[in-house]
Amino acid sequence: MPSYIYPIGKPGQKWGEEHKRLWLASQTKKRSYQDDVVSQLSSLATQFDIEQHGTLHYEAGEFPLYALGSLSWDKNKPNVLITGGVHGYETSGVLGALRFAETEAKHYQDKFNLMIVPCVSPWGYETINRWNPDAIDPNRSFYSNSPAQESAALMKLVAGLDFIMHIDLHETTDTDNSEFRPALSARDAVEHKEWAIPDGFYTVGDSANPCADFQRAIIEAVEKVTHIAPADETGRIIGEKIQQKGVINYDVKPLGLCASVSNAKFVSTTEVYPDSPKVDGENCILAQVAAVKGALDFVLSQLD
Repeated sequence: MPSYIYPIGKPGQKWGEEHKRLWLASQTKKRSYQDDVVSQLSSLATQFDIEQHGTLHYEAGEFPLYALGSLSWDKNKPNVLITGGVHGYETSGVLGALRFAETEAKHYQDKFNLMIVPCVSPWGYETINRWNPDAIDPNRSFYSNSPAQESAALMKLVAGLDFIMHIDLHETTDTDNSEFRPALSARDAVEHKEWAIPDGFYTVGDSANPCADFQRAIIEAVEKVTHIAPADETGRIIGEKIQQKGVINYDVKPLGLCASVSNAKFVSTTEVYPDSPKVDGENCILAQVAAVKGALDFVLSQLD
């Protein structure tokens, strides 16, 4: 049974439009996408082509969407996609993508064409939310005719491009159990059991394309920066059987996850735990940067 009854809706009844409006009215802006993300882009213009590839249109506001692409896009180089902020509340995904662009991307520009989308869900970033204003989870909405503007915009951006690698930067937080899973249960009138929030970093591979050595390389790189999440007493992380140290797999395409957007050969979703007493915000950002570097270094080793 859920630990408490969510304040919107009635147990056993799916939300209607009025419930979604009530939920939206309860959300408040807590930080600024303009200040934290958009204002940082001009300083990256010497390293990247900064493209506004779309705009989100909501009653809650309009949000420009940005992608950073290598200045000299070379068809002879492999393409790499780095995404953050698909869930806007997962802070280090956004700031880690920006930090990588600022500090480390220059070491890889001669080997890869880099496309970095630092904040897929700006409204979610501002309100510290998993969903968009329509009470839709963008990271379950990467499929044709997506109802999530955020997902549709990213799919349009990458359409027609071939990527060798895609790394999607996420977090698992205590609010997954305290807020977001209870909200999901209420919205869908389906019980979602709480899971033990893993203390540490882990990755999610694609069960249809697990890339075990690739995931291991990411874990080994991150382990130099922060601790790796252990499995629980049942050998699982967030309910999924562990495949190797710090790695679980999901069937990403049927679930509509962002990790399925590119059909890349090497794919991983990172998960940082910012609520651990062992870390702070800076450590979480550094873990995301280390994950991207570990992923890129592995792919480079496969190209030699």
